[in-house]
Amino acid sequence: MGEQQATSSGADGGGPTWRWWRRRRYVVVLLAFLGFFNVYALRVNLSVAIVAMTANRTVVSENGTLEYEQEFAWDSKMQGLLLSAFFWGYLVTQIPGGWLAARVGGNRLFGFGLAATALLTLLTPPLARAGAYWLLALRVAEGLFEGVTFPCMHAVWARWAPPLERSRMTAIAFSGSYVGTVVAMPVCGLLANTVGWPSIFYVFGALCLAWFAVWWAVVAESPEKDPRIQPDELKYLQEVLGPDHSHKKISHPWKKFLTSMPVWAIVVAHFCENWGFYTLLTQLPSFMKDTLHFDLKQAGFMSGLPYLAMAIVLQIAGQLADVLRERRILTTTQVRRLFNCGAFLGQTVFMLLATALPSPAAVVACLTAAVGCGAFALAGYGVNHLDIAPQHASVLMGLSNTVATLPGIISPTVTGFLVQHHSAEEWKSVFYISSGIYLVGVIVYGLFASGEVQSWAEPQPQPQLEMRAYDNRAMDER
Repeated sequence: MGEQQATSSGADGGGPTWRWWRRRRYVVVLLAFLGFFNVYALRVNLSVAIVAMTANRTVVSENGTLEYEQEFAWDSKMQGLLLSAFFWGYLVTQIPGGWLAARVGGNRLFGFGLAATALLTLLTPPLARAGAYWLLALRVAEGLFEGVTFPCMHAVWARWAPPLERSRMTAIAFSGSYVGTVVAMPVCGLLANTVGWPSIFYVFGALCLAWFAVWWAVVAESPEKDPRIQPDELKYLQEVLGPDHSHKKISHPWKKFLTSMPVWAIVVAHFCENWGFYTLLTQLPSFMKDTLHFDLKQAGFMSGLPYLAMAIVLQIAGQLADVLRERRILTTTQVRRLFNCGAFLGQTVFMLLATALPSPAAVVACLTAAVGCGAFALAGYGVNHLDIAPQHASVLMGLSNTVATLPGIISPTVTGFLVQHHSAEEWKSVFYISSGIYLVGVIVYGLFASGEVQSWAEPQPQPQLEMRAYDNRAMDER
């Protein structure tokens, strides 16, 4: 299995490649796209809602005068803690989620993690009113359940994604995250302004539960266990991926993971990308309100633009990465390094430009370009786990996403301490830090990344086959 395999153009009996609905693996991709839509819609909702929850509102006092008050009088430090609390839980379940997904299958665990997060989302308004620390605990719990999602999906790809389709399949599915962000930010702003901030959590919680019902009914653990897959497609997937070994216990070489430089290249790149991404994801509405003077509705809409660019560019990056590999224009290693390092350099430039330009439109354009560049990084490090160790990919994703979750905890907290007076100068410091971190990622990933299966990740020969080979040698000697 590897890059020598042909693409699926007719080889799996599905006809032309554009007829994706005839291929069961792309039904999985579509539902995964909608799943990641919900992952980020549930994650980002508080970033917009907290602006409405802490905004000044006009009330009539007992003597008939107009007064201003906040429903939740949280200072910037408390808001930073609330926005980072999700990632405290998210950090804990990355590696356990990947380990469990390799054994029980990623599809069920993925669905369960999202369904539990949706139920907790429905409880957000009453717990927020009960006190800030109740909301803090709830966001930690949401992070615990969502923490399994990305590692689980790598376990799904290991059983459903042919090697030369991995970039495009993961690109389509993961772009749901950014579409979810694009839709959630303006819709959250609209709901907060028209219905009230609690509706944000009720609408997106219910939407995720509806998706869960479909996912649970449709998506099987592997092609062999899908009763609706066509025989030709099943045969094709077995040829390029090998038989389903999900029933076997997988032994993970933990020491090899921790001493492998290609693994650490992925980990560092994942950390660097997430630092900039989470900074914008959690702080962009507040930044636009403070420095660009947008109201809540405008901030929600404009904050979604960078993620719309990400969703669009990700499709191009995923397709281009696979085309370059299929046609042998570049090796997998070259594709991963070029896409990842080029993206980080672009993000550095656009982040720095955003701090220097005076026009709100120019700042939004630069931040949109910076986030859009991240799509090429995802076609680099984001799928690299499957290149270097397919059967261990879910655990490696858990490992890298554990480290990459730290920015979600640190970045909002650092921003809360830096941005005390909500001035443009304070916000510049936030972007300078992100730019420097991207440059570190360029150096480390450019030097140590690999697209080849590592020696410690080669499939081990089955004992039965070893015994058969021994018997044959014995017969020959006689």
